[in-house]
Amino acid sequence: MHTEGYSKTAMGTAFMRAYHATHDCCLIFNDFLAPGLISEEERLAAEERHIKALQVYEPAQAALCRDPAQALACWMQNAGAPAIVLARARYNEDILEQGVRQGVRQYVILGAGMDTFAWRRPDLLAHLQVLEIDYPATQAHKRRRFQKAGLQPPAGLHFLPLDFNEGTLESVLRGSAYDPQAPTIFSWLGVTYYLPLPAILATWRAISLLAPPGSAIIFDYLEADAFIPGRVARRVEVMKEIVQRIGEPMITGFAPAALAADLAGQGLRLQENLGPAEIQARFFQGRPDNYRACEQVYFALAVVG
Repeated sequence: MHTEGYSKTAMGTAFMRAYHATHDCCLIFNDFLAPGLISEEERLAAEERHIKALQVYEPAQAALCRDPAQALACWMQNAGAPAIVLARARYNEDILEQGVRQGVRQYVILGAGMDTFAWRRPDLLAHLQVLEIDYPATQAHKRRRFQKAGLQPPAGLHFLPLDFNEGTLESVLRGSAYDPQAPTIFSWLGVTYYLPLPAILATWRAISLLAPPGSAIIFDYLEADAFIPGRVARRVEVMKEIVQRIGEPMITGFAPAALAADLAGQGLRLQENLGPAEIQARFFQGRPDNYRACEQVYFALAVVG
């Protein structure tokens, strides 16, 4: 997943959030700090990659574009990944806001990548201890990049390095600032796709054992059919091929109808399981552009106890 050091998909996600914040109207999710985390060279390279992707995967659409800016907008609005990135971030923070109002006092971000929450939401940070957990090289890259942007870690933010394929959530949380008595929300966005099933199950189990009743985990996942030739949706197939090429392949999915049982086996209760139709209605309905929910991608909320 990280064959060349830090996660390339983490930087790709940051670019998508930055593009949306600076180019689109009717923002689904406003990550106004993301543009400052990407260098001019990285921005231009990312734009070139996305325009090339449009030319390769959607040549008919590419031929209709008048200039590079229109081609970039066409790809960002019609590809699957940007819609996933924006909608899951909004879903996550909507739940977190409600949780803080109801007494949540701890926020654990698993696979944090270039997440800007602790700097972007001082209103919520005032009520929370935030623990960011990620692959060591990705976390180190993030800290260097944020420092370069003049964003110093705020009080209440703690960095904990972990490779989910090698270490355990229990080992990294024990002895840290984590409070096992505090109502907690765990965020796990854009990660389950890339991990083997045992690592996912072990993380769910750890949360059920480490967090008090009423705590919750928010995560997104691919439908298991996305890994079956002939059943995978076109946009998902393209997304999988792109991340495969950068050395971070998607390898795991779940059957939505069986997710409740999968979670129950690890001590968690499924509370919400949004499919593409529900995601479309909640976050994309009535938009004046072409952003739309991605096929075979689900957002889930599970609780402890």
